[in-house]
Amino acid sequence: MTDMTQQNRTQSTESAAEPSVQTRKTTRRGGGDPATRGRTTIADGVVEKIAGMAARDVLGVHAMGGGLSRTFGAVRDRVPGGGSKSVTRGVKAEVGEVQTALDLEIVVDYGVSIGDVAKAVRENVVAAVERMTGLEVVEVNIAVSDVKLPEEEDEEPEPRIQ
Repeated sequence: MTDMTQQNRTQSTESAAEPSVQTRKTTRRGGGDPATRGRTTIADGVVEKIAGMAARDVLGVHAMGGGLSRTFGAVRDRVPGGGSKSVTRGVKAEVGEVQTALDLEIVVDYGVSIGDVAKAVRENVVAAVERMTGLEVVEVNIAVSDVKLPEEEDEEPEPRIQ
């Protein structure tokens, strides 16, 4: 029994020294990874700009938007102080917390395969939006509203320098 008593005293002495080491735990405030604190929201307009830029990068896309929106846009672009060319023309986004859906209206160049252009636009838009926003793109609906013929004048001519 004295052996047990001696052993208990030794353990008591050792454990009395240990708490000073254990009480020096580092306390993290806020709990968890700092990157997970809070929410990030992305406005519809942000996704629309990204999608508009990505769609315009595709060979065969002449312009974005329908005839009426392009006409109003051309007038607005010519007005001093009217702003720069709208990159969101022809793009509509519905943004949720983790997903987004897009509707695009495009004008294609004459002679290109509309199916191939639409496929390339979808691929480019999905890649750009998902990479930049982290949102899952659930659909990209494309409406081809016109074909730009080679002999047609552009509705938005280059500004003249006088």
